[in-house]
This record gives sequence, structure tokens and C-alpha cells, in this order.
Amino acid sequence: MPLKNTGTEQLIKDTAKRLLFAEGKLHATTQEIADAAGVNRTALHYYFRSRDLLIAAIFQDAMQDLSRRLAECMTADLPFKAKTENIIAVFLKDMMAFPYQETFLVTEINTLGKQLINNIESGPVKSYLKEAADEMKKGTIEQMNPVHFLMNLFSLLSYPLIMAPLYQKLFQLSDKNFKALIAERGQLIIGLLFREQ
Repeated sequence: MPLKNTGTEQLIKDTAKRLLFAEGKLHATTQEIADAAGVNRTALHYYFRSRDLLIAAIFQDAMQDLSRRLAECMTADLPFKAKTENIIAVFLKDMMAFPYQETFLVTEINTLGKQLINNIESGPVKSYLKEAADEMKKGTIEQMNPVHFLMNLFSLLSYPLIMAPLYQKLFQLSDKNFKALIAERGQLIIGLLFREQ
């Protein structure tokens, strides 16, 4: 059997990610993905055999990327507030580039089950939660279960983008104005989570 051309395989995955994460075509067919990648559907099936296997590969890549970004941000040699500002900056930048990625991940987790989530590193999260607990003792953030602090952070980041079409309609915002609103969120989130010193 000939060796697979990983360049074509990667092109198919990158194209599928663009369609799913950037353009929001969560129900894109294998034919639509193949057409957008400039390959025939036979080539797509050669690498992934089915849409489900392609989606599973994209999901695993997205979860590994999420885990890597979390680990880098949470273990950075920075004071806790600066570390949190960095998490916000990295995630907002990524979410603006791929606004439908969160929706995709939530949909796949709920559709295919929790067994898909097997490559998230817990060490960096535990370390960050310990730092959050230390900050609570210092009084820089409100006393709570540190898990709530992190869930609040992620909710404040993700929810507006998951609900973007509804918010744009409700508030009559153009794409440009909505992006400007999201760009303001970093400092707003810091203000909500941290006490003024």
C-alpha cells in the first residue's frame, strides 16, 4: 500500500476547520469539504473513510490545541493577574479567528459523548486553580471555589461568541461593531474578576 500524502491529509483537515470553525458551516458535507480543498471526494475518503472520522480527527486536533494553549498560558512565568490577562488575550484572538470552534466542540461533546475528551492536561489547570486560591487569600479576587473563578473566566470569554448571531440581531450590530465590542471584553472581564488594589 502506498504511503499517504500527509500534505493532502492536512489540507483536507485545514479546509474542514476553516469551513467549520471560521465560516460556521457545521453541517458541511464531505463533498463540500472536498470541493473547498480542491480534491475529489475519493481522496477525502482515502484519508478519513467517512465524515464522522474526519470530524473526530478535527475534534481531537482542536482539543489538543486547546490543551496546549491552556498549558502555555497557565504555566507562564507571570504574576496571576498578568497570566489571566494573557489567557484572555490568547482566547479572544483565537475565538475571533475561529468564532464557531466553541460551538463545534460543545456540539461534538454532546453528540459523541465524553469519551472524546481524553487529551486535556489537568496539571496546568490544577496549578492555575492553586494560584487562584492563593490570590483569594490575598484578597485580590473574591473568595469562592477556585473552579468557579475559572468557569466564570471561560464563560465570560465563550458565551458572547457562541451566541454571536443572536446578539448581533438583538443589538443590531454589524460584524465590525460586534468585533469591536468583543475586543473591549478583555479589560471588562479583568474588572469583573479582580478587585481594585
